[in-house]
Amino acid sequence: MSSKTTSRAWQWLGIGLVELGEGSATVEMTPSEDMANHAGFVHGGMITALADSAMGRSLRTLVPGVARAMSFDLKLNFISAAKVGEKLVAVGNVVHAGRRTAVTECRVEAPGGRLVATASGTFAITREKGITEGSNAD
Repeated sequence: MSSKTTSRAWQWLGIGLVELGEGSATVEMTPSEDMANHAGFVHGGMITALADSAMGRSLRTLVPGVARAMSFDLKLNFISAAKVGEKLVAVGNVVHAGRRTAVTECRVEAPGGRLVATASGTFAITREKGITEGSNAD
């Protein structure tokens, strides 16, 4: 992806977009040595950033569109340690989206489908013009 379509944070972390669907987004990242914690595994903050990115990007697939999304509540459950150098894939899905807030969920997996983390997030969103008062607005 060009720098015009990815954020500087995505570029710095090496996050790439894999696939978009209606209300879903898949992103990936291969953690480097610089992303390791004191034990030599991928730092939880890096995994959190990947999950947040997948969930935030999933909101951009909604119609009417989301012009801006900012997470204000984020919860992660770490299931297994991620190793430096193994590709991590995060799939974010929209659970609910109203006019001002949205709820999302995510799974972060390592090769072979090994579950690394699950996440949920609540986002403050700004919709593009077109959402109506009666369309499941919150």
